[in-house]
Amino acid sequence: MNWFKAITLTTAITASSAMAEVAVIVHPSNAATVDQAEITRLFTGRGTAFSNGSKATPLNLAESAAARGEFDSKVLSKSSSQMKAYWSKLVFTGKGTPPKELSSDAEMKAAVAADATAIGYIDATAVDGTVKVLAKF
Repeated sequence: MNWFKAITLTTAITASSAMAEVAVIVHPSNAATVDQAEITRLFTGRGTAFSNGSKATPLNLAESAAARGEFDSKVLSKSSSQMKAYWSKLVFTGKGTPPKELSSDAEMKAAVAADATAIGYIDATAVDGTVKVLAKF
């Protein structure tokens, strides 16, 4: 019986860690407000500006980052492999360029904190005062 409880607890912990919250972040001076549809528009190359008209520069985490998979799934409603195929098609046809990729939450925070036009995402537990959170998913 104790063995069963241990496995159940381990499974619950693993499942909860896989369901990490993702925070969409911008420079602290950015006054834009966004909803999920606008974030999707920006990260799929269908738009280059926030709804208030200011320029938007989306930044992605590397494919290996856990938050990237969560973002693709929760925000863009696609798997990471579907997004890779999407961008491959746009690049091949000359109709788009994917967002620049950064290797870690720390690199993403630094890039967003240094660029007032940047929009990115990180694991919500990595948020600090250097960036502003627009949404959590």
